[in-house]
Amino acid sequence: MHHEQLEQAGPGDNVGLFELFVVHFEQAGPGDNVGFNIRNVSIKDIKRGMVASDSKNDPAIGVENFTAQVIVLNHPGEIRKGYTPVLDCHTAHVACKFAELVQKVDKRTGKPIEGEVVSFKSGETGVIKLEP
Repeated sequence: MHHEQLEQAGPGDNVGLFELFVVHFEQAGPGDNVGFNIRNVSIKDIKRGMVASDSKNDPAIGVENFTAQVIVLNHPGEIRKGYTPVLDCHTAHVACKFAELVQKVDKRTGKPIEGEVVSFKSGETGVIKLEP
């Protein structure tokens, strides 16, 4: 079995096993929920928001910004550039500023809507550049 090397700001060791719903797999892909054990690392050493990655070939790195497709479900009024909600991603909670409203997207077709984007309202979807 191939083992991936994990490192963090403290202890690190080899992953012994990946499981996907109690089925053994050689690897997992984006969006897969997995559980794994790391030898010589206690569950008490793992903190909320930590990210596991292959530190030698493809290490996880922080970003200055990222682009996301956002759906406004229920918000009173308009959302404009500069709005800073707290985003929940797995176990992390991070305030992210809407730095640029890139485009609106037609929710029925998924195609971009032409024109400058000034704001989003409930029920609208679009692409937004966010800054943590």
